[in-house]
Amino acid sequence: MLTRHPHTRPHLHPRLTLLAGLLAGLLVQLAASSAPAEEHWQDLHEAVREERIVALPSLLDWLEARFESQVLEVELERDDGRLAYEIEMLGPDGQVVEFEFDAESGELVGMEGVKIDAMRRREVTP
Repeated sequence: MLTRHPHTRPHLHPRLTLLAGLLAGLLVQLAASSAPAEEHWQDLHEAVREERIVALPSLLDWLEARFESQVLEVELERDDGRLAYEIEMLGPDGQVVEFEFDAESGELVGMEGVKIDAMRRREVTP
């Protein structure tokens, strides 16, 4: 069993020291390269606050009210010069359906998948 004094550091093998240095350098490079992505997300948050694009939770609420499904993936992409949310959902029969919304208006512009009607919630009449 290896024991050491609590105030001393164990000596690292030279290869481990080199590996730790390379890893630290990579992390610094990744952090520096992610700055534009962080600025991009800040711009998107500002667009939502200023109501230039629809907030994602309102689209998810709309889908939940109309379809029995679980969210698998959400993407915000530029499609033909406009921002679009692509929301991929898993239905109760295992079907995967993608809903596409115009990010500025919140309008549903497309659905792609199988057995979409089987996912629709049945309206309850009073």
